[in-house]
Amino acid sequence: MSGRWRFTLLAAAVAAVAAVVSACGSQSPTSPVTSTKQLEVVSWWTSPSESAALNDLFATFRQSNPGVTAINAAVAGGAGSNAIVELAKRLQRNDPPDVWQTFAGKSVQGYASRGVIRSVASIFAAERLSERMNRTILTALMHDHQPYGVPTGAHRSNVLWFNTKLLERAGVARPSSNYTIDSFISDLKKIKASGSTPLCLGAKDPFTTVELFENTLLSSIGTRGWQHMIHNGLDWRSKQVQTALKNFGAILRYADPEANQLTWDQATKKLAAGGCAFESMNDSAFGELIADGAHEGTGFDGVAFPGTQGSFLAVVDVFVAATKAKNAKNALAFLSGISNPATQLAFSRHKGSIPVVHDVDVSSLPAYQRKSSKAGIRPSGLLSVMRWVSSATTVVGGGTVSWPLGMAAISGNDFGAVSS
Repeated sequence: MSGRWRFTLLAAAVAAVAAVVSACGSQSPTSPVTSTKQLEVVSWWTSPSESAALNDLFATFRQSNPGVTAINAAVAGGAGSNAIVELAKRLQRNDPPDVWQTFAGKSVQGYASRGVIRSVASIFAAERLSERMNRTILTALMHDHQPYGVPTGAHRSNVLWFNTKLLERAGVARPSSNYTIDSFISDLKKIKASGSTPLCLGAKDPFTTVELFENTLLSSIGTRGWQHMIHNGLDWRSKQVQTALKNFGAILRYADPEANQLTWDQATKKLAAGGCAFESMNDSAFGELIADGAHEGTGFDGVAFPGTQGSFLAVVDVFVAATKAKNAKNALAFLSGISNPATQLAFSRHKGSIPVVHDVDVSSLPAYQRKSSKAGIRPSGLLSVMRWVSSATTVVGGGTVSWPLGMAAISGNDFGAVSS
């Protein structure tokens, strides 16, 4: 891969985004009972699988609100890299969309603390979501004891996908449940020697590299270390972190030379087409692989990222309603339909995620998703914490990836140069 990868903590970047958002100030919400004829929803879901899943949400809304024109104002860019920029501009000029996409955790809680999104407690009460939803996700939606967003599904981030034919051609056995980082790196080397590209990476979307590091870090520090990190108690100069950095550098040496020109979905298509052998990617990749016509078990398969077999590292997309929504009644109606079991099932089938509520029968979903649902997010489950920072940094950081919490600045020298 050309060039050096340099990762720098840019706390000021996140602060700058916060300043943009807070420029709107806390204001009285628009009426949630006034009838209007429009709804605007901003997301970053534009790939084939994402668009199909988003259309499932719109279909539910339109069925219950036939006289309302629902506008899909999606902005292309993985993990919201472009949508967040446009949203910040709109919030600054006090012109928010009615509904927008964000992430569970710091992102939704940040919007709530600045008063730009409204409580959805009425929806949670009507749909009994506090009873039906996983506790880890529920907690990540709360601010001042009230929920501020409705999640669409839970993606497992720590997944390693592979093209079965390329592995067979290179004489590499399919990864098993006890697959290790050392075995993974050794297999990458074998695949490169066979003449194939070892690792797909859609580095044009910065979150993909962040996600790869996140998985590599989890494989080294484990679930206990992850919890320490959440509470800012991880020693970023510890042997475990240094091991993760070393492994990360070793893995990146086998990344696709074209990675910087590929988005996440283009990299996933390349895996399906046999252009590269492995891809570390949340199970949005599963939805995209199926949308591309790939066949689970024969053309591709997936396992937990090496060393993370006992963990479910979740990425949870959330929709929120603006405090100053022009069409607040319709915004809340859109959010209220998301947790409908039929909607959850249809959405999950296209998106590759699993339902966020417990009362959805997943028996009709593909094998991978049934297995993922069993793994689920336990009450002590883990949430991805780096994705929202990488997205926020995109607003002001010129494409530099930033890390959260107490991590000191880390340069390419900490894990070795990554260059072709």
